Amino acid sequence: MNKRSYGGWLLLGLFLIAGGVALALRPANSSTANLEKVVPNFSLRDTDGRQVALADFNGKKAVVVVFVGTECPINNVYMPRLAELQQAYAERGVQFLAVNANQQDTPERVALHARKNELPFPVLKDEGNHVADLFAAERTPEAFVLDGEHKVRYRGRIDDQFGVSYKRVKPTRTDLAQALDEVLAGKPVSQPRTDAPGCIIARATTPKPDGSITFSNQVVRILQKNCQECHRPGQVAPMPLLSYDDAVAWSETIREVIQEQRMPPWYADPRYGHFTNDRRLPEEERNTLLAWIEQGTPRGDDKDLPPPREFVAGWTIGKPDMIFSMPQEYPVCADMPKRGIPYQRFRVATNFKEERWIERAEARPGAAAVVHHIVIYIVPPKERFWSGNPKTPVLVGTAPGEMPLIFPAGYAKKIPAGSDLMFEMHYTPNGVAQKDRSSVGLVFAREKPRAEVHVMPLANTSFRVPAGEDNFKVEQSWTFQRNIHLMAFMPHMHLRGKDFLYEAIYPDGKQEILLSVPHYNFNWQSAYRVAEPIRIPKGAKVHCVAHFDNSAKNPNNPDPSKVVSWGEQTWEEMMIGWMDYVLDE
Repeated sequence: MNKRSYGGWLLLGLFLIAGGVALALRPANSSTANLEKVVPNFSLRDTDGRQVALADFNGKKAVVVVFVGTECPINNVYMPRLAELQQAYAERGVQFLAVNANQQDTPERVALHARKNELPFPVLKDEGNHVADLFAAERTPEAFVLDGEHKVRYRGRIDDQFGVSYKRVKPTRTDLAQALDEVLAGKPVSQPRTDAPGCIIARATTPKPDGSITFSNQVVRILQKNCQECHRPGQVAPMPLLSYDDAVAWSETIREVIQEQRMPPWYADPRYGHFTNDRRLPEEERNTLLAWIEQGTPRGDDKDLPPPREFVAGWTIGKPDMIFSMPQEYPVCADMPKRGIPYQRFRVATNFKEERWIERAEARPGAAAVVHHIVIYIVPPKERFWSGNPKTPVLVGTAPGEMPLIFPAGYAKKIPAGSDLMFEMHYTPNGVAQKDRSSVGLVFAREKPRAEVHVMPLANTSFRVPAGEDNFKVEQSWTFQRNIHLMAFMPHMHLRGKDFLYEAIYPDGKQEILLSVPHYNFNWQSAYRVAEPIRIPKGAKVHCVAHFDNSAKNPNNPDPSKVVSWGEQTWEEMMIGWMDYVLDE
């Protein structure tokens, strides 16, 4: 794996769905439309306001036209690769052009995106998506190879490294480069059409002013309730969904992801358990959104708009009562070392003079692009911290997809007087040296809770997944010696994780599935908070069963030829069934 791409590879995992947040990353229609068609001349303005025409590149042996956007993560992760391809093929008579046809991407935004990504070729703004229509382009990024006569010889993806719900360590097919090589050699393109996974081009439309379902009356309320927590500036989602213009620009994407039930992301089997943080859209709201799009996205009367939903900048738990930060910045190197960066730990004194009860907590990365996850531990006075020490419990963590700690009234975690907080940091370089100083925000309970919440990691650290095995089973269980109530679950595995199940085995032999995650997604790791605490009597056992896919059939697999065991780094594996619980006494 290219070291400089590793951080971007992991960052993309935050957004790829079926794991990630609200992107239509489905392949474009696989029709062969426009192949062998001669593209007529067109002219668009570049980021400096100059007119650039296709005819300006007459005499080139090939021209690559790539349709791009500014917000789509799969688009953005390919920008360095496009720059590399332009540099590699420039001396062979190939010219690259980027065309942005998204209605929401202003010329200023397009120019900023081009500068940020240091694109070495013209980037053109296609107002009214006339050129996108000329090519029948569908997604970003989608590439078209024109030969010296401007005949379309290839259309589709750049390569097969990134797609819906997967990210390969490296591509197995470099489709665009192979097509260019064949065109330059005067040969037929062996694979002239491939599916381009990416975001739907947001074409310019003329929305209807009114209808039975409008943005102002119904749609904005659904977005406020279900989407804006993530789809706002500074949060994990790549685009905002705060305004009418936002919703219209992404309406085709919204249609696709809710039809395919990829949004909002939720991986629990609905047959088992009920959870307070279930993100699934109610059927009525799902149908309302689809009907609004079908009716032409009518705006309605702005007088019907509800007040904007208010958020505390940078936090989802509300305004913290207290914020603790790492004692100093940590310099994250540009390139990933061969063995990865070992977990870094930073101890911070709370200076609490009395015990404090934590009702809400949220870990916030300082340099989000290179922070893979954070775990904050409570270290009571005179306790020595070591990973797995039950006397230094987890307070809160953050990982791709995970939400902050939010307990119902009457429940809280205790930080004893004089305790320290230990920041455990997992860094993943992304090619650019950065400095991180992460923080944790705490909201205190206003009165002593009726129950203290404890954390148990039910882990198996001794497994070895054979090379090539596609359904390797790993188990762990724990028998409780006191009566408890379970509050939440969080399964954790890495890139080979396939599925995860929690079940209770009661003293009378009865078995009950508590949570089933049939399609585990490392890129969107969620806690599952039960709607009603689950009683586990003394002598009952909680049994966790996980399966791993270490075969070549798993496109996320870093190396199917290796035996895999427990380890901290992403290319190693873990099997942990986290549980929050309270004692009945």
